[in-house]
Amino acid sequence: MAHAIRIEETGKPEVMRWQEVTVGEPGPGEVRIRHDAVGLNFADTYFRTGLYPVPLPNGLGVEAAGVIEAVGDGVTHVGAGDRVTYTGSPLGAYSTERVMPADSLIKLPDAISCETAAAMTMRGLTAAYLLRRIHPLKRGDTVLLHAAAGGVGLIFAQWAKLLGITVIGTVSSEEKAAVAKAHGCAHTILYRHEDVARRVRELTDGKGVPVVFDSVGKDTVAASMASLQRRGLLVCFGTASGVPPLDAMQLAVHGSLFATRPALADYIADPAERDALATELFQHVASGRIDIRINQRYALPDAVTAHHDLEAGWTTGSSVFTV
Repeated sequence: MAHAIRIEETGKPEVMRWQEVTVGEPGPGEVRIRHDAVGLNFADTYFRTGLYPVPLPNGLGVEAAGVIEAVGDGVTHVGAGDRVTYTGSPLGAYSTERVMPADSLIKLPDAISCETAAAMTMRGLTAAYLLRRIHPLKRGDTVLLHAAAGGVGLIFAQWAKLLGITVIGTVSSEEKAAVAKAHGCAHTILYRHEDVARRVRELTDGKGVPVVFDSVGKDTVAASMASLQRRGLLVCFGTASGVPPLDAMQLAVHGSLFATRPALADYIADPAERDALATELFQHVASGRIDIRINQRYALPDAVTAHHDLEAGWTTGSSVFTV
C-alpha cells in the first residue's frame, strides 16, 4: 500500500497523520509517480497552519522527485521510466507515490540525483527567479539577503557570487554565519545582536543596497526598508515570522521605495520560462558551481519532528524526506 502524510485540521505539527492511501491509475494529462525523495520547505508549514487556506482533509508538500510508473492519455513530454522533479500545486508530495498532473514535471538530467532534485527544485527555482527575473542586477551590485544560511539562501549566495554580485547575509548564529560565508556570502550580520540597517550602511559606505531579499517578513521588514537606497526594491518573498505590515507612507519616508511580494508559481507558470530557469540551475549544480547542501534527512513518517525542527530554526541548507 502507498502511504502519505495528511491533515484533517490545521494547527501544530501534530495535526499531521501518516496514513495508508489508495493510488489509482492516471487519467488524461496525468501520471503516476513513485517518489524517491520529498522536499521539506517552510511553505509546507503555511498550509499546515492555515496561513495558506486549503480544503480539508488534504495532503501536504509541494516538492518531490522520483520515477514515472504510468502515464495517462495526452501526456507526451514525459514517459514511464523517466526521472522527474516538480514543485507546486496540487498538494500531496508527502507521499510514497501519487497520481498528479503531468504539466508541472521537469525531466532530470543524469547528473542530478532524485535526492538532490528534491532538495533544490523549489529552492533553486526560487533563487533563479529572484536573481534572474526580479531586478536587473549587474556585476558589482551589493544586495541584502535575510536567512542566508537557509535552503534558498545558500543557493542564492553561490549563484550571486557567480554573477559577480556581493551578498550581505543575515543569520541567527556564528555557526550559521560560517555556513553562509562558505557558500558565497561576502559579509554576514547576526540579526539578533546587531543593528542590521546600520551595519549595511557601514558595509556600503553609507549608500545602502539597491535590493533587499526578505523571506522572514514581519520581524525584518523595518530593517529591510532602512537598508535600502533611495528608490530601492524590497522583495518580500517569504513570511517566516508572519506577514509584514507594509505602510505605503513608510515606503515614501525611506526614499520612494518599491515593494513586491512575488510567488514562485507566477515565475514558472510559463513552461518555457520554467524550463529555462531549471536548465540554468541544473547546469550550475551538475558542474559543481553550485553545491546543494543536504544537512537534514528525515524519514517521511517523521514529518512532525521535521516541522518542529524547521519552525525552531534548527535547520541549515536543504532538508529532505527519504522514501
